[in-house]
Amino acid sequence: MATNGNIVTIRNLSKIYQQGEINVTALNNISLDIAAREFLALMGPSGSGKSTLLHIIAGIDRPTSGECHVQGIDVARLNESQLADWRNHNVGFVFQTFNLIPVLTAYENIELPLLLTRLSRGERRRQVETALELVGLADRAKHLPKQLSGGQEQRVAIARALVTDPALVVADEPTGNLDSHSAQEVLGVLQSLSRDAGKTVILVTHDPKAAAFGTRTIHLEKGELLE
Repeated sequence: MATNGNIVTIRNLSKIYQQGEINVTALNNISLDIAAREFLALMGPSGSGKSTLLHIIAGIDRPTSGECHVQGIDVARLNESQLADWRNHNVGFVFQTFNLIPVLTAYENIELPLLLTRLSRGERRRQVETALELVGLADRAKHLPKQLSGGQEQRVAIARALVTDPALVVADEPTGNLDSHSAQEVLGVLQSLSRDAGKTVILVTHDPKAAAFGTRTIHLEKGELLE
């Protein structure tokens, strides 16, 4: 499938979950293009399918039918081993909970994904330092999570998502546990990743103020797009 400069190309995508004898349609025949370097905000009420769509794009979940091409690859057709390898190289994940390891420093938390690669210690150090600079925490490398604010913890989580240099960063309610000031800081970092670092960012949020940081907002309701 031709991507025409889009990093994500979705066609006729549906996702149906089976709950006992009942089929629940999470996504209904969605088609969507996401351009490279775009900062897309996905909005919708709880249960609208926005997290399901994000998870399919990121290769965490699989569609029931339809196609989801990311950088020209139909991720739904990859087997589990191929999918895990693809995710490690192409997608950075940021979630509502920071998921930092409390006994590791910020530096060590960010370095974790690189321990699965063949990079030398020096190469790992350069990539961790670059990620810390991108999120504005170069002076917090040796701090433990408990020594950081909530906003700083989330910025460490963003740096961990960036450290493998993925083209795509997906963020599922990343400001849900933050106060207003910290949320603004985190959203500013995500915005700069798209604008200055050339990343494609997809943000799931229910907050219009958060969505306003994006370059485009689309709405989901009952599994259908209302762009």
